[in-house]
Amino acid sequence: MTVERFPYSDFLLGPGKVLPALEGSDVVLERRDDENLVLTRIERFEAAQSGMSVAAHALQALLKRDRPLAEELLTEQLSWLHWLPPDERGDCVRDLLAHLLAGADTNSLLPFARALSAWQSTAEAWSDPELAERVRSDFPGDGPALERPAR
Repeated sequence: MTVERFPYSDFLLGPGKVLPALEGSDVVLERRDDENLVLTRIERFEAAQSGMSVAAHALQALLKRDRPLAEELLTEQLSWLHWLPPDERGDCVRDLLAHLLAGADTNSLLPFARALSAWQSTAEAWSDPELAERVRSDFPGDGPALERPAR
């Protein structure tokens, strides 16, 4: 699918300049002082949502049937998963899949995007041996030591 870009002001001044582009592409309206907007035809929007839902549910089925294979396939797509400790890698896959399924079913993928970013940041922290060691060690402080909560 192609994407055409127009200044937002073109749309405000005359939608007739922009709307014909929707026949064969999606349209990005570029705004200077705010996030860009995307215009698309409803059939393309619904097709993307349906495809996302089918893919998310298929991935969930794969995870249930063959967890190691699902984790391997996700690691191929999200190479930073290699940096997570093995026990956290499984937590990450389950968490991301839960957000993806919920997002596919509700058409709200922002929570998935936030979780993806958070897990990537965690993986990047684990990739730095000095930082990872600091995170695993005790932190100096005034309070008593607390036991780690059970999962």
